[in-house]
Amino acid sequence: MQVNYSHSLQFSGQPRALAVVETTTTSIQVDLNEASLVSRDEVQNGGFSEAKSIMESSEKLQDDLRMLGMKIKQHEDSLKLLRNQKNKLDDTILDMQVTLGKYHSSSSPGVNKDESHLQSEHETTEQILRHEKSAAGILCQLKAHHGSQASHLSLTKDVLGVVATLGKVDDENLSRIFSEYLGVQTMLAVVCNTFEGVKALETFNQDGCIDKTSGLHGLAASIGRSLDGRFLVICLENLRPYAGDFVAEDRQRRLDLLKPRLPNGECPPGFLGFAVNMINVDSSNLSFVTASGEGLRETLFYNLFSHLQVYQTRAEMVRALPCISEGAVSLDGGMIRSNGVFSLGSREEVDVRFPKTSIMLEELESYSETEKQMIEMRWQKEKLEEDIKRELALLNTAKFNFERKKQDFVKFLAQSSTYATQHQFQAGRR
Repeated sequence: MQVNYSHSLQFSGQPRALAVVETTTTSIQVDLNEASLVSRDEVQNGGFSEAKSIMESSEKLQDDLRMLGMKIKQHEDSLKLLRNQKNKLDDTILDMQVTLGKYHSSSSPGVNKDESHLQSEHETTEQILRHEKSAAGILCQLKAHHGSQASHLSLTKDVLGVVATLGKVDDENLSRIFSEYLGVQTMLAVVCNTFEGVKALETFNQDGCIDKTSGLHGLAASIGRSLDGRFLVICLENLRPYAGDFVAEDRQRRLDLLKPRLPNGECPPGFLGFAVNMINVDSSNLSFVTASGEGLRETLFYNLFSHLQVYQTRAEMVRALPCISEGAVSLDGGMIRSNGVFSLGSREEVDVRFPKTSIMLEELESYSETEKQMIEMRWQKEKLEEDIKRELALLNTAKFNFERKKQDFVKFLAQSSTYATQHQFQAGRR
């Protein structure tokens, strides 16, 4: 019979194999080959008192082992509970660190938050307009000249915008590194809701050549521009969206992605979060959903960034390599494109970047409250770590006592077997 820490210890006076475990997953078999500790003949010949003493000692040892096994199970359960509580605290603290890290590394907010907000978007628009022969540049020029009316044109009514204008970041470093990671061609990609919108941007004549008088090409010609080379168009309804859960009670509907973990269960030092969740979607675009009900984050930005991780420094990113499955970047310029693909050399200054989010007064108050909460969380984590150390020491002591008691029981079985053999031999001689 097998005994495990996770179950009550059971013993029998009949022929059996006693299993004594050292951990929850490893057991040690002790085979009892003797038919009985005390033979029936021995009892009939006056060995009753000796047999009774042996049985009582056996039962006491079995009870002791059973109690020690129960203690081990209790300590293991307590340890599991404490570690789960600590992991939850680690996740909460990490989320707070990401929030505070983005705030502390961003530039100081301007006195007039509205002007700061417009200036940042204006800079991005100016950067796009410098690419005057690109599809993005032509669309931005159309919007600049015709304003809100541009979105009602049959050619552009399905166009949501350009990638660079559909998201914002809190930090200049994030803006630089994300723009470099995507590259200028992707930053200038035109985003359409449906494939019908994609087809409207470019048409072909009977010979299969591009019709320069219609679509974006015709629009460019009408304002004295020419559309040169290829340009990217992203169709949201044809993308494979994120299929998981979202962060609870988050107005931005950030994705609830599983955080990276080292073999010891800790989150890698320097990990700031996932790029897809560091993009802020404007309130005007938060309500947008595709025909199947997905928003910009779970379609556009998830397909652009997937599970790209963000670290504080290159050194911390490299140390976290075992936890990186789909690329990573660091604020000081480190970049891993995918497993085994490293981007080395000097930074490439992409001239089209995401605009920065303005930090408002109520957000500053929220950051202050977050700092207070994080101090409290860290204190709770330190207390939990002390509780884990104490519970681990109690578990090790219980295992040590179990091992000693097991050895005593094995020794007792060996002595009882010798005693039974001797008396059976004497009974046979009679």
